[in-house]
Amino acid sequence: MKTRLRLRPRIDPGAEVDAVAGITERLAVLLAAGVPAATAWRHVAIGRNAADEQVLAAAATAAGEGDDIAEAIRRACEERPGTAATWAVLAAAWSVAAEAGAPLAASLRSLAAVLRDEAQLRRDVATALAGPAASARLVSALPVVALGFGAMLGFDTIGILLGNPLGLACLVLGSLFLWVGARWNRRLARSASASRADAGLELELLAIAMSSGASIQRARALALAAMQRHLPRVAGDGTVVDDVVGLAERAGAPVAELLRAEAFRVRRAARTDGESRAAALGVRLMLPLGACVLPAFVLLGVAPLMISVVTGTLGGAM
Repeated sequence: MKTRLRLRPRIDPGAEVDAVAGITERLAVLLAAGVPAATAWRHVAIGRNAADEQVLAAAATAAGEGDDIAEAIRRACEERPGTAATWAVLAAAWSVAAEAGAPLAASLRSLAAVLRDEAQLRRDVATALAGPAASARLVSALPVVALGFGAMLGFDTIGILLGNPLGLACLVLGSLFLWVGARWNRRLARSASASRADAGLELELLAIAMSSGASIQRARALALAAMQRHLPRVAGDGTVVDDVVGLAERAGAPVAELLRAEAFRVRRAARTDGESRAAALGVRLMLPLGACVLPAFVLLGVAPLMISVVTGTLGGAM
C-alpha cells in the first residue's frame, strides 16, 4: 500500500490582500453593470471564508437599509479582530467616494489595482526571505544536532548535561542562548517582511474625491476624515500633496491623474524598500548566529563532549 507524503501547505502572504482586491474588482464590475449596491455585496459574499463573509454581510445589510457602508465594515472588523486590516482601506475608499459623489465603479477599480500591487509586494518579499529564513532555521538546529551526534559516538553528553553541575550550567546557558537567538531571528524576519496595504493611500483617496469634481480643500477634508476614522495609525504626507497640487496648478494638468501617478510612485518605492530589506536579512541574520547560536553550539555540543572526555580520563586514571 502506497502512502503519500503530505507537506504542510505554504502560507500565501498576499492571499489576504488579494482576496479583498478580488472582492473590490467584482464589486466594481457589478456596480458598473447597474446592480444595486446591496445586491452586489450579497453576490460577492458567496464562497468566502467566515471572516470575510461576515464583513460582506454587514456591508450588504447597511446598503439595503441605507446606512453607512464604510461604518458597517469598520464595526464588523472590530467584532472580528482576525479580519484583514485591508478591509479598512476599502472602507476608507468607499467612504470618500460616497461622500464626494465620485463614480464608485471607477474608484473601486483603481483601489483594486492598489491592493493587487500590495499583494504582489508581500509575495515578492516572502520569496526573497525564504532562503535566509531557511538557513537561519537550519543553523539554529546545529547545537541540538551536535548534542545528538556526541551521544551517537558513545559519549555520555546527555548524562553530563543533566547530572553534572558544570553540564547543568552549560545546559541552562546554551538553552538561553538558543531561545534568545530564535526570538532575534523571528524579530529580524518580521521586521524585514513588514508591509502596508496603505502605501500612497492618502493620494489615492484624494484622487477619488477629486474625480467627482470636488475642490482640493473638500477632497483633503474627506480624505483626512476617512483616514482618521478607518486608518488612524496612517500618517498622511501633506507636503507631497502640496507639491502635486502646486504642479497641477502651474501646468494646468488634471490633479486627480497626477495624484494617482504619485501614489503609484510611492507604491513602487515601497516595493523597492521591501525587497531591499529582504535582501539585507541574509546579512543581518549573521548577528544572532555569531552572538547566540555559536555559543549555544559550544555549550550544548562541544562542552559536554569535552567534559565527558575529561571526566572519563580522570576516572580511568584513578
